[in-house]
Order: sequence, then C-alpha cells, then structure tokens
Amino acid sequence: QVQLVESGGGSANAGGSLRLSCKYEGYSSDDGCMAWFRQAPGSLEREVIARLDLGDGKTYYDDSVKGRFTISRADARNTLYLQMNTLKPEDTGTYICVARQFPFCSPRWDGYPFRGQGTQVTVTA
Repeated sequence: QVQLVESGGGSANAGGSLRLSCKYEGYSSDDGCMAWFRQAPGSLEREVIARLDLGDGKTYYDDSVKGRFTISRADARNTLYLQMNTLKPEDTGTYICVARQFPFCSPRWDGYPFRGQGTQVTVTA
C-alpha cells in the first residue's frame, strides 16, 4: 500500500522560506513522476506547482513559482521535497504530494493515483 505523508507546512512572512517534505512508503518507480499540487483557500481547484520526472530527472514548474521553488527527491530517504523561497501571500494554500508509477508527468490531478493528505502553508504580507 502506497502512503504519502507531507510535513513542513506552517506560517511564514512574505519573502521568507519553507521546505516541505513528503515521506513515501510502498512507492517505487524508475520512470514515474512525483509532483506537488496546491489548493488555495476556498477553492475546489488543485493546481500543479512542480513536477519531477523520475526517469530523466527533469523538473517542471508553474510560472507562478518558477525561480522561487525547487522540487527534489532523496530516494535513499524515500522523501520528496519542495523548497519554497521568496514566499508570497498568494502561495498560501494546502500543498499535496502526489505520485504515479508510469511515464509522463501529467499536469492533471487525476493523473496521479497516489496522494497525500496535504500540509497547510500560510504566507502573510
């Protein structure tokens, strides 16, 4: 059974930094994809923020976080990270770690069968 558990959320001032972690168990893939989605307060939409192709190591970022956020993985620790720098109030939301075992880093929420519960990030101006 695959389990994804996020941690590292919290409150930060604008301009500050946070690092999110996603500890996973039961998941193993050489060519799948792992990603972070964000759900803004009061919104039903989940937007993909960052994706990591496990096959070739390529990363993909939403324009809103490009240059500020970095997705990475420590496979030996079974952990996915999201380093968030220069935070903005609009980064506030629930951040959810997801994974799939097949190639192609889908930008769609329904492309990832394995999902965590999320961790809350609040950025104040």
